[in-house]
Amino acid sequence: MRIFPVLAVASLATTLIAAPASAAPTLGPTAYGRGGGIATVDATATAAGLDVLRHGGNAIDAAVAAAATLGVTEPFVAGPASGGFLVYYDAKRHTVSTIDGREAGPATMTPTYFIDPADGLPYDFQEARVSGLSTGVPGALATWDTALRQWGTRSLASLLWPAAAVADRGFPVDAQFRQQINDNLAAFGQFDSTKALYLPGGAPPALGSTQRNPDLAATYRQIAAQGIGAFYRGPIGADLVKTVQHPPVSANPVGTWAYPIRPGVLTTDDLAAYRVRRPAPTVADFRGLSVYGMSTPSSGGTAVSEVLNILEKANPADVTQVLHTYLEASALAFADRGRYVGAYTSPDVLRKLASDRWAAQRACQISPVRALAKPVAPGDITASGCTPAAATLTPDNGLSTTNITVSDRWGNVVEWTFTLEQFGGNGIVVPGRGFMLNNELTDFNFAPTQGTAPDPNLPGPGKRPRSSMSPTIVLKDGKPFLAAGSPGGASIITTVLQILINRLVLGMPLPDALAAPRGSQRNTAGIQAEPAFHTTYGPALTALGHTFGPDVAEIGAATAMEFTPHGGVIAVAEPTRRGGGAAAVLRE
Repeated sequence: MRIFPVLAVASLATTLIAAPASAAPTLGPTAYGRGGGIATVDATATAAGLDVLRHGGNAIDAAVAAAATLGVTEPFVAGPASGGFLVYYDAKRHTVSTIDGREAGPATMTPTYFIDPADGLPYDFQEARVSGLSTGVPGALATWDTALRQWGTRSLASLLWPAAAVADRGFPVDAQFRQQINDNLAAFGQFDSTKALYLPGGAPPALGSTQRNPDLAATYRQIAAQGIGAFYRGPIGADLVKTVQHPPVSANPVGTWAYPIRPGVLTTDDLAAYRVRRPAPTVADFRGLSVYGMSTPSSGGTAVSEVLNILEKANPADVTQVLHTYLEASALAFADRGRYVGAYTSPDVLRKLASDRWAAQRACQISPVRALAKPVAPGDITASGCTPAAATLTPDNGLSTTNITVSDRWGNVVEWTFTLEQFGGNGIVVPGRGFMLNNELTDFNFAPTQGTAPDPNLPGPGKRPRSSMSPTIVLKDGKPFLAAGSPGGASIITTVLQILINRLVLGMPLPDALAAPRGSQRNTAGIQAEPAFHTTYGPALTALGHTFGPDVAEIGAATAMEFTPHGGVIAVAEPTRRGGGAAAVLRE
């Protein structure tokens, strides 16, 4: 975790004075209190949001301040070129709304966009990723602006200036930051602009050195002064498009790269045409609670709803059966999302996938004594029984995501997940602008994955790729009870599900529900699991016929919040995953 003093800003006209070092709060992974709170993966971003809450801002104001700061301190997952999904509970109106700020493809995009014309085969993932082809029109700034105009009390300009100051002042390089650069060394080393920022002298910055980004500071200040039009219709966007179309390939690369660096086709017209969407949230009833999530192009809301509905239908009796049912239901839901869920899925299909009737059709395939052979087939949405169809599955590749959970003294709640896709996006920093480009378009399927059935996640003109991001808000008697979200590519869905199941079914306190070991079944032959999950639950699950793939060090890096009686709040971030997160409350 990185933390240093955050600037308090009332308006652009206010003189900016840095808080003394002693004013910087000491933040841990869990905070108990009242009056609202915030949890993020980074202590500096959490402190930025807390500062806004302390000076009278609301949850949206604090979330935007934290997101802008994450663009500085977590530049490989966030920033102006990112996109994502926001779920918001409005305490005054008692409503849940969403913003789809997912990246969009160029107007010229076709279903064969990721097919190599030389041989008619799909590009290798890394060839497509580290190129101009992978970058979609970012939705972050449009999301920030829309959320503030709709629900905020602060201007975007006032919330960008503190983040710009962080970029100017810099932060100490820790082991996690350095490792993320090391993991991307070959990709980053192909581009002059990325090398200059993240490979000084041809190597990652030293531990404890100060990482500054004056170009990003200037970009934030230009947007503060000129508005988001400077990005979508002005000089910042023009620089982005130039970088996509003419990647700044280095004549003296660091490391070797096996693929040609392909230019992209994104245009300034594509940027100017971008608009956020405002779909209705998904909603499922689970044990008397209302579970709200994100609709398409995210598959998170429907998949979380389907698994919870199946779990409720099966009503398992003990921990082993709860986990067994969770894993089986996850495999079924992933099969269904592959067949049916994409950017243009009809509302009728989405409603059916999230319905109790569909859960009954899928739950009847689960045996309490024997795991299904994986991968399972999707259900036949036109049938009324347990009849499956035939299909294959292409797993998601995305990993580079972050999450923010915020509430305020008035009871408003923000759950917000956003991403560049991979850690480090497509590897290219826009010259002179200080931010990395996303590789979100590689979330499309490169070629059909559903046999003779239509594939809902093929590229198309202006289309937004399917996502697994699952920001979730749970209401009890119409009021917030729980909010949670996580990064982790396709494992986002299962991470959020495990947090909900640990808290709502197994009765764990929220900090334990979030810290508990994770296992993820995404309709593949073996369960992806953290070592502690495999060790603790593996014997009982293996006895039921489950198999495990190679263990992974960690799954997800979640944040969550629980709302207790009389205005209490429990804000929770990861204690150890991804270096540990930071949570804070307005009043302890």
